Amino acid sequence: MDEGIEFVFEWRNIFKGMMIGASDVVPGVSGGTIALLVGIYERLIEAINGLLSKEWKKHVIFLIPVGLGVGIAILTLSHLLSWLLEVHPQPTFFFFLGLILAIIPALLVEADYKRTYKAGHYVLLAIAAVGVALTGLVGEGQGTVMTNLDFGDYLFLFFAGWLASSAMILPGISGSMVLLLMGVYVTAIDAIKTFNIPVIIAVGTGVVIGLLLTSKLIRYLFLHFRVATYAVVTGFVVGSIFVVYPGWPGDVLLMVICILAFILGFAVAYMLGKVERG
Repeated sequence: MDEGIEFVFEWRNIFKGMMIGASDVVPGVSGGTIALLVGIYERLIEAINGLLSKEWKKHVIFLIPVGLGVGIAILTLSHLLSWLLEVHPQPTFFFFLGLILAIIPALLVEADYKRTYKAGHYVLLAIAAVGVALTGLVGEGQGTVMTNLDFGDYLFLFFAGWLASSAMILPGISGSMVLLLMGVYVTAIDAIKTFNIPVIIAVGTGVVIGLLLTSKLIRYLFLHFRVATYAVVTGFVVGSIFVVYPGWPGDVLLMVICILAFILGFAVAYMLGKVERG
């Protein structure tokens, strides 16, 4: 395919990038899970991993629309998602629960689990699920905005971005949750809202380097341990259910709204998956 035509064809991925970016703003919701949902996860890993290869142009053509979508979503939706999480937290998280639950059957089918899964794969799945679920028990407080930053603070923000991106690229593990656990989530969100360029550069540089390094490991695992990797990834997604679950609403009207939000999220995920499967 001609590069120009291919670039135009790939431009539809900007919307998929926006979904990934929107999820990355929310603690507990994994951008990697959404990438799986919209059908570009393995290609995304391959593209990031191939940026420093001889075929970098092909990967850049794919990554530009996705990256723009992620950036647009983070810049424009951070306010909306912050408002939704503050004013309507339970329906918002139930919507994400619908998205997450809908992808588990697709992952099992992709791995052909009935034929390929052995006892050890189910053990890996369970361990991964428990590990992710436990992160939700740890990350309760969001901290405060860091001010009067010195070199050491910026270095810490850099490594926080590095660790967050390493988690971000793994389905089921939220990069925002890692920032939350490290006490810099509020600082990062505030920097996006207020265009605090030094903080954005510090965290952003860490994110980019983390993505480049982690993608190599994940690609290797998919190439050499595909079934085991899918088992772990599925466990990550299952575990994220416990992280995202906000508790059952006590109010009847709120309960109905949450159920509708869950159904909407599940339906959106199902339709997206159906489109990707052709």
